Amino acid sequence: MGVLTGKGALVTGGSRGIGAAIVRRLAADGAAVTFTYASSSAAAGEVVDEVKAAGGQAVAVQADQADLGAIGEVFALAAEPAGGLDIFVCNAATVMPKLIADVTEAEYDELMAGNLKGPYFALQKAGSVLRDGGRIINLSTLNTVLPGPSISLYAASKAALEQFSAVAAREFGPRGITVNCVSPGATDTDMFRGSNPPEAMERVIGLTALGRLGEPADIADVVSFLAGPDSRWITGQNLRVTGGLVL
Repeated sequence: MGVLTGKGALVTGGSRGIGAAIVRRLAADGAAVTFTYASSSAAAGEVVDEVKAAGGQAVAVQADQADLGAIGEVFALAAEPAGGLDIFVCNAATVMPKLIADVTEAEYDELMAGNLKGPYFALQKAGSVLRDGGRIINLSTLNTVLPGPSISLYAASKAALEQFSAVAAREFGPRGITVNCVSPGATDTDMFRGSNPPEAMERVIGLTALGRLGEPADIADVVSFLAGPDSRWITGQNLRVTGGLVL
């Protein structure tokens, strides 16, 4: 049996990249995983099939993280396979590479709705429905300490999520619920490649102590640790999983 056998987990944005790797890893650890996806039912179906082929449990639910009205239903569905919910991983996010001078009010509202407002109220819901001793893991980014041009909205939304997590760790601690952040560095995903030119990727590799881009599984392994029993005395922390891009 895996260390998460009998646990119910909800992962947002689990159809690709880091999210898909987290779904696979938590399921391999024995959790009954429900994950959300925004649009690609084919990609979500592939993840479900992979998990089931490996002997795990996974269910995909289409949901927009910015849709506050769907939060309650998603959490209720996620609680069904294990008879309750123990782990919430807030992973879904979007990047809108754009200089501050060019951002419109509509674009600001759109990104903040999905990257910050939705996660805030999902965090609120998780704090009320997770079983005692539960785990909340929010995915942030190295860009909150290593900012660059064109990512003002993305970096700011994640910086606020880090603060929400620290406060939630205080508020939810009396029930044994831990709240932590994982901040990936340069990780080889479609999102990363789509928002960075090839020369930037080579430059980042040169600056990284371990000399390569991260892989989604590198991040999922750390999330797995925070979701499991061995992390019971860690809360309110932000683990920067970067391969030594920032030391």
